[in-house]
Amino acid sequence: MKFSIYSEVQNFPGKSPARQYREVIEQVVHADRVGFDAYSAIEHFFFPKFSISANPFALWSACAQLTKRITFRTLGHVLPYHNPTVLASQIAQFSQMYPGRYEFGALRGHGWIPAKAGISVLESRDRYEESLDILFKALEEERFSYDGQFYKIDDAHIVPRPVGSFRVFAGGTSDRTYELAAERGWAIVVPPLLPYAALKDQLDLYRTKCAEHGTTPDIVWIHACYLDDDRDTARREAEQGMKNFLAGNASPLTGDDKLPPAEEMNAAGYGFYLAGILEQLAATPYEEMIEGDIVWVGTPADVIERIEAVRDVCEGLTEVSITVNPGGFAHWQAIKAQELFADRVMPHFRTAAVEEAEPSLA
Repeated sequence: MKFSIYSEVQNFPGKSPARQYREVIEQVVHADRVGFDAYSAIEHFFFPKFSISANPFALWSACAQLTKRITFRTLGHVLPYHNPTVLASQIAQFSQMYPGRYEFGALRGHGWIPAKAGISVLESRDRYEESLDILFKALEEERFSYDGQFYKIDDAHIVPRPVGSFRVFAGGTSDRTYELAAERGWAIVVPPLLPYAALKDQLDLYRTKCAEHGTTPDIVWIHACYLDDDRDTARREAEQGMKNFLAGNASPLTGDDKLPPAEEMNAAGYGFYLAGILEQLAATPYEEMIEGDIVWVGTPADVIERIEAVRDVCEGLTEVSITVNPGGFAHWQAIKAQELFADRVMPHFRTAAVEEAEPSLA
């Protein structure tokens, strides 16, 4: 099993964006040193309590100068807001500069972004699917053309060419996302805050479609996580940050910003944002967050137990990704959580994997 860290780079009052970025860079350097496989950041715009990660390439370029082996992952590039050939060129350049150290998701993005970006929410899926086709044509084909609704491309090519292949990710709540990932052989990222039961049907669909298309399930489980050797200390120190994390995820829906009309959101496949799910999560009492498996807070043994419970029911689980800096957590808290997880949780699963492999080797 692989282990990584995921950050939305949420920014709450009291910490400047510049300081937030510097702290994240230090956390990436620490994650590299203690043995995490990858560090992931979302790409998102306009809503600071949700994320200020508007340019992951800038973050990764700074981190690459200070790290040796950790993989950088953007979860994910939101395609309706990019020229796909330009984005493909940027991905290719990064792969040339840091071979084998870049992974990315190719997403439509959250339903509250289109209006802020000046794009019709009704066009967002068509823009996404067209941009997706062009992005991979540009990355995979030496020369390509495209005659679409939004882009007309005649005999183009990107320079430089990308190095190697990429592990690609999809994530979300719609069935089509899971079908597409299975068809293309992509990994699926389970959205944070949701227990296994909430996405069981979609994950079953993904596994079924992988079997149909001859691809291999590759499931990444994301959860906000905080640890201490003393359970009560962990719960006390994590309380405000975890509450803020859930509130930040719902903040585009609970502030003064308005979504497009309900009929447009439903027609665009964004009905999830009208269901009140994120607002209900944000109102969850703290103890229920922990007991209901919305967040992982406790001792290393507690977290090991939660991960084992997911592993036992989630066939195709390949990676666990923890969020350690949500909701205005202090920098020292993020470092502490990373250190304890690397020292006390990761070895448990890696030792178990070696022990399982030894009889067959013998």
